[in-house]
Amino acid sequence: MSSIRSRFGGLKTIKPKLKRSAALIGVAAIVPACLAPAAASASTNFYGSGSSAAQTYVNALFAGWEKVHPSVRFHYNPDGGNAGVTDVVNGNSQFAIQTAAPSATKKPTEWGKLFLDALCIDVNSKNTLTNVSESAVQGIFQSNPLYNTWNQVPAASGSAAGLGSQTILAEGRNSAAGQYTFFVQEILKGGSENQSVTQESTDGEVKVQIQTHANAIGYVGLANSVGKTEKALELNGVPCTAKYVANETYPLWRWDWVVLPANPSPQLVAFFDWVTNSPAAAKIINAAGAVARRHALQL
Repeated sequence: MSSIRSRFGGLKTIKPKLKRSAALIGVAAIVPACLAPAAASASTNFYGSGSSAAQTYVNALFAGWEKVHPSVRFHYNPDGGNAGVTDVVNGNSQFAIQTAAPSATKKPTEWGKLFLDALCIDVNSKNTLTNVSESAVQGIFQSNPLYNTWNQVPAASGSAAGLGSQTILAEGRNSAAGQYTFFVQEILKGGSENQSVTQESTDGEVKVQIQTHANAIGYVGLANSVGKTEKALELNGVPCTAKYVANETYPLWRWDWVVLPANPSPQLVAFFDWVTNSPAAAKIINAAGAVARRHALQL
């Protein structure tokens, strides 16, 4: 594992006080029988789960790797970043993609930074608001909301919502999502969302609700922040775009992480090494809407 630690740029090992389970020793133990193909195949299958916000990026990377490694097949369940980590811990996934920072688990896991992403605050395109403060977003989503209608939201830079007394429809994620964890940590400062926030299962579902309802506001990953009937707001005057994520000035920029068991498949290590270090992978990441690590673009 020395190669993956050094080349991922600081892969972090989370070691709890509990003894390492024998279930995580060896790749064969990582893949449960229920996930294995019914018949023997020449293909090598890898099963992962985690962030739906990062699904656009990882699907593009899977396709890029499979193009030059035709015997490899990736299978990904976008059940949420936190749920994906649990899958790895329980031996139900060989890897997970997470959008929140590492935290302790019941069994040893290893985490590595993949590429830069962001959490954007989006509204429907009929909303004339263009800029919002972090404190205003907190006031909408916090357990005891300060703002329940759009005319109560403080206008930033002279830009009002233009929706009068319409009730704010707040869209968020459930606790299985790394998006939820990140939002609670960064915007709610560890508090909880108010009961009127609709907690969706995927990033895409939040996007659909924003596109459908003129009075909606929600948080989505960078890949889902632009659409024909939605827009990402500036946050504290900074746009949620790749440019401001790359220079780390957008307030809610973040890393997307890979989560692996203590003894991952060497082939998976090679794949994620390619993701973090290859110029070819960097081009795929940027084209998919995320921001590749700088050093990969300079190789």
